Amino acid sequence: MAIKLSDTVESVLKQNPDKYYTARQLAEWIWNNKKEECLAKMKRSKANVIPLTSPELLINQLVAEISSQKKTILSKPNIRCTADRPRKYYFSDKTDVQEITDAEKGVRTNSHPELDSYPKLCEYLFNELDIYPKRIDEKKSSNSKGTNGNKWLHPDIVGLKNLSDGWDPDVVSCAEKHAFNKTSLWSFEVKIKINLSNVREYFFQTVSNSSWANFSYLVAQSIDERAMDELSILCAGHNIGLIQLNSETPSESQILIPAVEKKELDWDMIDRITKENSDFRNFINLITEFYQTRKIKERDWDIPKIN
Repeated sequence: MAIKLSDTVESVLKQNPDKYYTARQLAEWIWNNKKEECLAKMKRSKANVIPLTSPELLINQLVAEISSQKKTILSKPNIRCTADRPRKYYFSDKTDVQEITDAEKGVRTNSHPELDSYPKLCEYLFNELDIYPKRIDEKKSSNSKGTNGNKWLHPDIVGLKNLSDGWDPDVVSCAEKHAFNKTSLWSFEVKIKINLSNVREYFFQTVSNSSWANFSYLVAQSIDERAMDELSILCAGHNIGLIQLNSETPSESQILIPAVEKKELDWDMIDRITKENSDFRNFINLITEFYQTRKIKERDWDIPKIN
């Protein structure tokens, strides 16, 4: 008895709506719940170059087959998957807009659902990318341009990376005399979920508030695979990067699309944000202090304390 893989995957996902499964988790479900079909598949494989002689080999084979049948699986009604690796498949009969609304409600009940993501992103940036992060609170802006004058002006997180970290002091001094730039500046726009309903809005919000930096990133906890084609085109056209944030284990977050370095900072935009926001002014002052002292004080940055 053969396993109709795409139909089986669809059935599992439909029975567990809004629950996310990797290909391996689906394969393990099939082994545990369709033992007769799995044993028959193992028996038929004896003629193969590499026969399936153990449950582990069978599960690995099912994982490979699920991945190879991704297009067929995703052609099933309401079957979707995320863009990170490993992909996570799920069933949802919600609209794209409803998915976003529910995702944000599930994170926070107030009007700013991304708040919980900020310390997680800061942890990832500091521990994995050696970036000193700083939260920019839009509530600290003067709003001198009126209610909507600062729309899409503020990034959520900014960062500084010390490019001369670990260098011999004599080398640093020599590099300074040759106008070596000792830092790179980073900017991040953070969201909960990206899908077809909001991909362009969120992307161009990132372009608006983050493209002043050397490296600009759009960050989200969940990214629908269907939005990736659009994101790939947009990121390539504007040199923006894309990060999948793992909120449970920040160290396992992924850079899905690397940002292309912008060699020259946009000082006009930096000046604009600095005049409006006290957090951003503090960020600029910390960079100046680093250039003056060659030191970075961790207590001045938003580095989460690990208990």
